[in-house]
Amino acid sequence: MPDQTSAAPAEKPRADIPTIENESRPYWDAAKGGRLLIAQCNACGKVHHYPRPFCPRCWSEDVVQVEASGRGTLYTYSTVYVNDLHPFKGRLPYVVAIVELEEGPRLMTNIEGCEPSDLEVGMPVQVDFRAITEDIDATVFRPAGV
Repeated sequence: MPDQTSAAPAEKPRADIPTIENESRPYWDAAKGGRLLIAQCNACGKVHHYPRPFCPRCWSEDVVQVEASGRGTLYTYSTVYVNDLHPFKGRLPYVVAIVELEEGPRLMTNIEGCEPSDLEVGMPVQVDFRAITEDIDATVFRPAGV
């Protein structure tokens, strides 16, 4: 007779865990250490964000990671009130934003540490980090001085 015990249902992968590849590992390792990295092209001198092994402006592969100041301004944002996906549902409401770093690049992130009604486009923000897992921290931002 076949075994009729049922296996525990497999857990669904969490939607907030990034795929970390060799090219992006330095970024995630730095975030775990409380540092924000951006990339700088040695060929044209421009900086960019997200981590990738080539410059999106001149296509050079002579790119190095540099530490950003972590200061920026809130470029735009949206408050999310409905999201049924785990673990986002437990964070409602939350703010999805684009922050323009002092160094120039813009990045998509979350704004934390304040009420959504306290946000204003153009306000100064500062980088922070929130643990996603024991090994991975997310880059988030808070209003400067909070």
